[in-house]
Amino acid sequence: MIDDEKNLSSFLNDFAAVKGPKILVHGGGKIATKMGDSLGLESKYVNGRRITDAATIDLVTMVYGGLVNKKMVALLQSKGCNAIGLTGADANILPAKKRPVKEVDYGFVGDVDSSQLTVSSLQLLLKGGLVPVMAPLTHDGQGQMLNTNADTIASTLAVGLSTLYDVRLIYCFEKKGVLENVEDEHSVIRLITKDIYKQLLDGKKLFDGILPKIDNAFAAIGNGVQEVLIGDARDLQRNTTADTIGTLIK
Repeated sequence: MIDDEKNLSSFLNDFAAVKGPKILVHGGGKIATKMGDSLGLESKYVNGRRITDAATIDLVTMVYGGLVNKKMVALLQSKGCNAIGLTGADANILPAKKRPVKEVDYGFVGDVDSSQLTVSSLQLLLKGGLVPVMAPLTHDGQGQMLNTNADTIASTLAVGLSTLYDVRLIYCFEKKGVLENVEDEHSVIRLITKDIYKQLLDGKKLFDGILPKIDNAFAAIGNGVQEVLIGDARDLQRNTTADTIGTLIK
């Protein structure tokens, strides 16, 4: 959605119309990849997650925290939504730890813990009528920015805020939901439980890019979030009401 101006504008119209306290967490991986290609930086992934070396952390900080974030904030302001662009370093909202090297060295990637989330800062902004727009960046408290999966940040924020609010976590992307057959737009799986998820993984029916969303959805459900929905960004208005479509994670 983010790399298509028409689709982005339409989505932000829908998001601006959503009532009540809300937070938007965005990615921007395709734009970062395109920008990296133009600079001669090769993008590398393992299990759908970006490997972030020293050059790449500078790249994604510029693209996620600057170009993408501020463009979205400016567009939301034009739609009457008083947005404020943030990274995890701002107001110490999302401190993180650099992921330890095990089977894979992910580089400057941050792992976050919802118990470390500075909930009071977000609550202050929400009470003030501001709409936080979070870039997928965290920090280690020692001056180093870290790249953190946007789905993980959304899950962490949802869990942390569930102590204060009834939280619905919605993952928006370009599909109608989780597809059993990625080539068939109508093969939406309406409900995924842990047992169903295992069956889908064993049958290798899911594409890698959806796995972080589902993993983070289960993490949120197990830690206070009421429900998680994965669906088409164009269905946001319906998915913020009882008339939801897409894939429900329970």
